[in-house]
Amino acid sequence: MENIKNKKILVVDDEPEIRKMIEIFLRKEGFFRIYIATNCEEALEICRLNKPQIAILDVMLPDGDGFELFSSIRQFSQMPILFLTAKGEDQDRLVGLGLGADDYIVKPFLPRELILRLTAILKRVYTSTMKQYLPIFVLEGCTIDLESATVRSDRGEQPLTAKEHGLLLKLYENRGRIVTSDALCEAVWGDDYYGYENSLMVHIRRIREKIEINPSKPKSLLTVRGLGYKLIVKEE
Repeated sequence: MENIKNKKILVVDDEPEIRKMIEIFLRKEGFFRIYIATNCEEALEICRLNKPQIAILDVMLPDGDGFELFSSIRQFSQMPILFLTAKGEDQDRLVGLGLGADDYIVKPFLPRELILRLTAILKRVYTSTMKQYLPIFVLEGCTIDLESATVRSDRGEQPLTAKEHGLLLKLYENRGRIVTSDALCEAVWGDDYYGYENSLMVHIRRIREKIEINPSKPKSLLTVRGLGYKLIVKEE
């Protein structure tokens, strides 16, 4: 198994105490390739020069917000992103997940919880799906290439986020059959998947926007009311 402790981690937060606390606990857990930024400009420079493999982004930054930074990063990188949001800011969490973030954690948080969530993302993205043959298959109006994590259609080529990739892989492995919402959540969020049902719906909607000709009337990724979802594949 690839050593996830070798992965490069970007931490973006303008509060010195939080930055220091995160760095201390990351190093305590064996992570050593850690990059620190205090604002959007610094973060983008680090992304371009050092190419981190996962980022922890605070929503509130002095020269913008984490959502704007996320969108800028997505123009050249598909690395997984974990958002830090203020307590009670439910809208922030929904926006972050709607953009395609991999997870979020609410301030104030226990350092151990952050490490567990970060490690879970790294394991999902860098040790599981990358070790197996990943298929290319055709849906109604597009081609999904899970090897390169892209969707190709008349609208051009669109990248898949790590969560979208994981969901499509699980659906493809059970193509033509119903996959329960619990099974999908467990596939991408791990054993600690309770409470992610709303997040699942956000990601399913974003996938449909990429793969369906008419996302409001899907023909490939179908909802089976009360149970889950089904993927209809045309060709492999």
